[in-house]
Amino acid sequence: MAEPDDRDLEVLLRQLAPRVLGAVLRRSGDFDRTEDAVQEALLAASQQWPARGMPSNPHGWLVTVASRRLTDQWRSEAARRDREVNAAAMQPARAEAAADADSRPAADDTLSLLLLCCHPALSMASQVALTLRAVAGLTTAQIASAFLVPESTMTRRITRAKRSIQEAGARFGPPPDGDYADRLNAVLHTLYLIFNEGYTATGGERLHRVELTSEAIRLTRQIRRLLPEDGEVAGLLALMLLTEARRPARTTEDGALVPLAEQDRDRWDAALLREGIDLITATLPRSAVGPYQLQAAIAAVHAEAGRAEDTDWPQIVALYRLLERRAPSPMVTLSHAVAVAMVDGPAAGLELIALVGMTACLAAVVRAPLTSILIVMEMTWQIHVLPSLMVAAVIAVFLNRFCFAANFYDAALAQDGIKLQED
Repeated sequence: MAEPDDRDLEVLLRQLAPRVLGAVLRRSGDFDRTEDAVQEALLAASQQWPARGMPSNPHGWLVTVASRRLTDQWRSEAARRDREVNAAAMQPARAEAAADADSRPAADDTLSLLLLCCHPALSMASQVALTLRAVAGLTTAQIASAFLVPESTMTRRITRAKRSIQEAGARFGPPPDGDYADRLNAVLHTLYLIFNEGYTATGGERLHRVELTSEAIRLTRQIRRLLPEDGEVAGLLALMLLTEARRPARTTEDGALVPLAEQDRDRWDAALLREGIDLITATLPRSAVGPYQLQAAIAAVHAEAGRAEDTDWPQIVALYRLLERRAPSPMVTLSHAVAVAMVDGPAAGLELIALVGMTACLAAVVRAPLTSILIVMEMTWQIHVLPSLMVAAVIAVFLNRFCFAANFYDAALAQDGIKLQED
């Protein structure tokens, strides 16, 4: 048994968690208890493997331990006789055999688990929260940060979600074909959030968590294989690929963010760029255009520019105009305004923001996912088409996201002679 590095162990356990949960859940059918048992198995692995070495079959080890924990739970609760029969079927010897059988890659289990977490009995917020916990392996605190709610509130939401799945009689396994469309929006949104957490982590010392972006891309590829004609699935995958391609050039050696205009484009991942560009180029003409496709198209325009000054900003403006029609929001308007400012000057950009109200844009900045904020920062940090004080104030809002930043923004606007429009 090899002694795993702490970092390697964390990555491995994150990758194995949904597969182990799927493997045990497929036999038990009890989501709530199975998830608890798998968490105990993961904790045991994190404590035992560094000291005793990693087993030759990590997935099988976790399945075996989780199965035993589940058996112990059923016994301690004095379950009904049929539960006792199921528990007896999961005795350690049988569990070892099952673990060996399940040691192969369990991609289908992971996908089935993803779809189960997006069961129609749950609200979209609960679907997203549960999937982030069960599939992505985020902590409850990280999920609470993404939703901007207290950790205790998120704990209750996840607990209720697991209970609702149980009460709805949902079974683990591929849902009926007709259910894929009903669950797809929540699934795509969940994968988008998983990717965001990896691209700009809300906790920890690292800006990037490659294991999460890789997992989001992997799961999105699986969904696309199931729904190859769905334009939004292809759009989301293209968006992820094009965004991930910029990661090597996105920060300095000390972790500081590098603006898009200053990034060394030779460091961008050429293979991911080509795959993303080809995918969105092939998808747009044959599908009903949706928000993910439009965001991917915008990323592709940036990717196709060999230098920052070669960026086709008029095309980006046109794409943002379409995006505002399909999925209007203050953050989209803010990004649109930056593009307009690049084409027509700062006054035109500020006028666009004024149409929806500066206060709404500020509120969106404070509430927006950090990834969305940093993408705008990457676009605007070093451009000189905005008044300098306004740029500084925007950065203050982006970096601090506290109430006093809005006051600083007001002061900057006033000094630049711009009246803040109230909603």
